[in-house]
Amino acid sequence: MTDPNPKLDPDPPTNTEKDPSDWVSGNDPMTGAQASYLKTLSEEVNEPEAFAADLDKAEASRRIDDLKGRLRAGG
Repeated sequence: MTDPNPKLDPDPPTNTEKDPSDWVSGNDPMTGAQASYLKTLSEEVNEPEAFAADLDKAEASRRIDDLKGRLRAGG
């Protein structure tokens, strides 16, 4: 018998959805990718104040999620 292929599981167990406040590295500075994406999103929704260079990873993630949600909702 072979092990099941997790890539083929239509409903795989996941731990990827975790509240940013629970992240072990949440207090680390945001990554370059987060900074770039947050800057782009803040410009797209015309809220430049949503971007701040000194954010930590967790706060950057929360802001990214918020801005993405607003874009999906139409602004």
